Amino acid sequence: MGILARITSAAKSSNKSNESSLSTGGHGIDKNRVLAPTDPDVVNPVNAGTWETVRTAPVNHTPRYFNKAEADALKAVATQKREEARHAKRAYKSLKKLEQSDAQVHTAHRNYIKEVSDSELIKKRSDASTARHLHALRPEYARLGFGLDRAENKAQQRIEELKAKIKEKY
Repeated sequence: MGILARITSAAKSSNKSNESSLSTGGHGIDKNRVLAPTDPDVVNPVNAGTWETVRTAPVNHTPRYFNKAEADALKAVATQKREEARHAKRAYKSLKKLEQSDAQVHTAHRNYIKEVSDSELIKKRSDASTARHLHALRPEYARLGFGLDRAENKAQQRIEELKAKIKEKY
């Protein structure tokens, strides 16, 4: 559901168990969802990654001689790999900046959500205070209602008395 739809639509269903749970101090905060990784492949203590590395040439465990063709070929590969390493370093620097930007947006969004939840609590406190105030007014309204009923009864009784007098005269 889009943000505009959420703002403009009325609640379609009410969940009484959530209301009851919230009003009694319960919560719907699932720590597994809160601590769930943002991506299944993200590195964290549960998923430490693959520990793979880059190795262009195999490790030489024993000393050996190289001929001119091998040396020239290795030099060409080394030059190529140096250039690729420079590009890889630039790319990883950019990826790092992307991660930092994502983290800033994530943090800003969570701060916004915290403010929304704080504001919601303030609003609900105000609603509860208003409801308590309205409940406190109920006895006075009942007293006013009884007074109006008494006045209506007295007026009706007086009307009946006047009707009776008029009937006696005519």
